[in-house]
Amino acid sequence: MKQKNEQIHTTRLLTYLLIGLIGVLGLVCLYYGSSVAPGSRRYDDTDSRLDGSDPVFGGFSRNRDLVDLLDEQGYYLEVPKSIPICDMKYSELIPCLDRNLIYQLKLKPNLTVMEHYERHCPPPERRYNCLIPPPKGYKIPIRWPVSRDEVWKANIPHTHLAEEKSDQHWMVVDGEKIKFPGGGTHFHYGADKYIIGLAQMLKFPGDKLNNGGHIRNVLDVGCGVASFGAYLLHHDIIAMSLAPNDVHENQIQFALERGIPSTLGVLGTKRLPYPSRSFELAHCSRCRIDWLQRDGILLLELDRLLRPGGYFAYSSPEAYEQDPENRKIWNAMYSLLKRMCWKVVAKRGQTVIWSKPLSNSCYLKRDPGTLPPLCNSSDDPDASWNVSMKACITPYSARMHKERWSGLLPWPQRLTAAPPRLEEIGVSSEEFHEDTKIWHFRVIEYWKQMKSVIQKNSIRNVMDMNSNLGGFATALKDKDVWVMNVASVKMSARLKIIYDRGLIGTVHDWCEAFSTYPRTYDLLHAWAVFSEIKERGCSPEDLLIEMDRILRPDGFVIIRDKHSVINYIQKFITALRWDGWLSEVEPRTDALSGAEERVLIARKKLWTDGFMTI
Repeated sequence: MKQKNEQIHTTRLLTYLLIGLIGVLGLVCLYYGSSVAPGSRRYDDTDSRLDGSDPVFGGFSRNRDLVDLLDEQGYYLEVPKSIPICDMKYSELIPCLDRNLIYQLKLKPNLTVMEHYERHCPPPERRYNCLIPPPKGYKIPIRWPVSRDEVWKANIPHTHLAEEKSDQHWMVVDGEKIKFPGGGTHFHYGADKYIIGLAQMLKFPGDKLNNGGHIRNVLDVGCGVASFGAYLLHHDIIAMSLAPNDVHENQIQFALERGIPSTLGVLGTKRLPYPSRSFELAHCSRCRIDWLQRDGILLLELDRLLRPGGYFAYSSPEAYEQDPENRKIWNAMYSLLKRMCWKVVAKRGQTVIWSKPLSNSCYLKRDPGTLPPLCNSSDDPDASWNVSMKACITPYSARMHKERWSGLLPWPQRLTAAPPRLEEIGVSSEEFHEDTKIWHFRVIEYWKQMKSVIQKNSIRNVMDMNSNLGGFATALKDKDVWVMNVASVKMSARLKIIYDRGLIGTVHDWCEAFSTYPRTYDLLHAWAVFSEIKERGCSPEDLLIEMDRILRPDGFVIIRDKHSVINYIQKFITALRWDGWLSEVEPRTDALSGAEERVLIARKKLWTDGFMTI
């Protein structure tokens, strides 16, 4: 009897222990309360959240350690079967360039220096956790090269620019389409003739602005609808067409819809997100920028970005009007640029072209105390992400001294030649060429994967979300596309190699939204991007929603990452409506391969009002 009582006692004790253990686990689960509805900016957020019922701002935080543990063991938390659709009023939302957010958060940007046009990203609790809907009547964009001259009005239902700029031939409404005659504020007879005129001013052979391939990268400031950049492409010149989200708020949206390389940005208080010595030519047509403000800091930013011997083509009333006020401004600007050692190389009618010096010799001959001063030797001229502009001149390094165009070969040879600045990032020419070769084969494999669904000219605007040395973009050289190469903040030093290859790109932190309109890219390539942001504690769900925002309907995503990451992303494909077509393969290994790498390619469906179209 005693033995039986002891057995009963032991059984009860074990039962109580088991119940207690279950209770503890239940409390742990309750504490970590995990759900994967998109919305947490970072895994380790500790700020308060909304309850998830709001289809715009709702979301739940997740505990990073728990997710990592489940990842390692091959388990995945439940994912939503659908993701809410944002209200139609958000169809053109740019989260980090949303002026409504500035008012809502009661920020007080300095309007005189354009701070209200710079990036102001929403805090975690105000992130948009819904899919951005296309406007009513949206159609698959007209394909390049026809799109250079016309787009669907329904895709960008804004005609105010056509009305406001009707005398300047920016754009014309024609039934269901908006057409672009190739005009602009300063080139009434067309951008093509204006480009030839610039080449004639510079006395380039054959009146060709590319100057035998030595002029390749151009920065067009205040670009309008980017017709200047559009017509430069015919000359083998690629422009970073730049304009703010200002009163002409849809100009860059039109440019991207046309298939022209362009981006949102402003010469304000922060450096533009490009490395030093990136452009052979800067251009500002009918320029209304106050270049004299803050000790010439905006001109000094152009100086940072221009290569040795680079040009600045400028047209403005100050350059040609003879009234006292304009002459006063012109004389002050001329004096400033002379102290910066720039020289006027051509002047005709309403346009003047300056050139930047080739060496430091002029700087060293200036009188002591001359302004603007030379930058401190500790300043990194290539640091550009969230870095304030500096009112100083960036001198050349000993290696770049007297090397026109930074010692680069002409285009297209420079695309595959090892650039001199490789040594600055610790990469050998052998590693550079190997990287180029690997990406050549990788892109061939991508296109083989997509050959059953890809159509001629269906891809024009491409983004490489982790560009490294630019191998992916280089591999696309024979396709009629352009690539926005994105370097992470950690790898931003490599962006100078992108520009030295004759390509374009920008620095960006993928824990934040990108500075572009919704529905602007046909293909997004994400190599190890999700692994990188996960290591930093950022939310992959937020990134998936951001990728959906900037991806066009019928567009493709190529995600190359660890097997566990791909498995996790697969769970969201249906909720994102990326199941128009799907392929997953295990790629062959190469020198750049990570452990257990997989390639997922998905196609976004066209849908409206939350319903897929047939």
